[in-house]
Amino acid sequence: MKKILFLPLFLSLLACEDVLVEKPKAVAVETFYNTASEVEAAVNAAYAQLRATNGITGQLGAQLEAYTDYSYGRGSYQVLSDFQGLNSTNIPRTDDGWRLFYLSIRNANLVIQNAPKGSSISPADVTKFVAEAKYLRAFAYFWLVRNWGGVPIRTEATLNEPNVKRNSAEEVYTLILSDLKEAEANLPDKGTQVGRATKWAAKAALAEVYFTRNQYAEARDKADEIIKSGKFSLVPVTVAADFDSKVFGPTVVTSTEEIWYLKETRQGGQGMYLAMFAHHPGSKLHGAGGFYAHYSDTQSNPVQKAWDEKDLRKTAFWYSWDIGLGKNSILCKKFSDPVAATSDGAGNDFPVYRYADILLLYAEAASRAGTGPTAAAMEALNQVHRRAYGKVPTVASDVDFKLADYSATTFHDLVLKERGYETQYEAKRWLDLKRLGTAKLKEVIKTATGKDVADKHLFWPIPVSELNYNTALSATDQNPGY
Repeated sequence: MKKILFLPLFLSLLACEDVLVEKPKAVAVETFYNTASEVEAAVNAAYAQLRATNGITGQLGAQLEAYTDYSYGRGSYQVLSDFQGLNSTNIPRTDDGWRLFYLSIRNANLVIQNAPKGSSISPADVTKFVAEAKYLRAFAYFWLVRNWGGVPIRTEATLNEPNVKRNSAEEVYTLILSDLKEAEANLPDKGTQVGRATKWAAKAALAEVYFTRNQYAEARDKADEIIKSGKFSLVPVTVAADFDSKVFGPTVVTSTEEIWYLKETRQGGQGMYLAMFAHHPGSKLHGAGGFYAHYSDTQSNPVQKAWDEKDLRKTAFWYSWDIGLGKNSILCKKFSDPVAATSDGAGNDFPVYRYADILLLYAEAASRAGTGPTAAAMEALNQVHRRAYGKVPTVASDVDFKLADYSATTFHDLVLKERGYETQYEAKRWLDLKRLGTAKLKEVIKTATGKDVADKHLFWPIPVSELNYNTALSATDQNPGY
């Protein structure tokens, strides 16, 4: 069973976390936030919402996985694969995601505001924990702005103000970049426990934010810092099963590929809930059964049909299972835990930033920042591609793409395709397509599914509860179509 290095901190300080989450005003500042251990407990509370059952490692991630070109939603998630917006079943799910992100932000703000006032904590610890809180705040806002657009900015300066206007997306990004730059400057090179944010996690987040904003030179350079550090490398594989045992499996504690993951454990309420959405109970790939809420088809889905059978990821990430739609139906097995005792107790960690992401990001950003693909960009792409075929990632091989064969446009499409294969079931594909603009997103989805993406589907609705109780908002602040 996986040895969890980060979660015991949550469990041992659960009482503190409960107070922070449910009754923050009951914690007197003068009797808390005074020691390093108290401030660390408060920081831990900002992590908790990110790995909650209804958050990105669970229900919210499942929402995004219904929007992809490589698979389809089933059951209550089927309507999402029509790309026409959310219905009354799915709106409460995104509403809960909004709530969880703002809880994480609130908990981070409490640290940012109060840690500097602590009576028995060193300046170095204050700087470190405030930087960690700002990293987590930036991460939450990054998810909010990409899925809802501009949102109300709540910082330590407005902790006691319930009515906050809706800020523009540009204003949200300004805060995100400011927080991440401070995190990059002040977080440690290595976390005290696996799963804590580090300066490398901050660099990866900065790279992705720049990438999303089409600031390709900045994204390239930040990714290059990670690559040239020599601190990370792809985990070698020789057979498909190695992806489970060495990269994504429930017993993997960490690896050379991990930059920042949300850590999970085989305990009810402490594990990855998203894994439950992938499996059929009959497969026994999840100990608690499975919802098989997403599926694909080896013949009718063009992404799956075009995928080279020699690519180990194809059999590592998918398995055949007839769910009543014929023998060609397949389910995702990227995250499997046959001994998980509960639906929210799979031990698989959730990859947020891993080295493969950074290599692929660098490849595209380097090309877009210049006049087309470079040798270094092609090498970054080829490292991921070689590993997919069981080759040594850093050694040239017979599966390599050749630089002379690609223009800027065809290279960008190639990287997008490889990112689509590599990051399946990591809640990334839809956001990856969105950053390329509405026209490209609609083109990719139309080619794969034959369906037109409605404009209202591009953003989730602002929760009615926020509109009702935040008097700084009005009905005109709602996203179009809702």
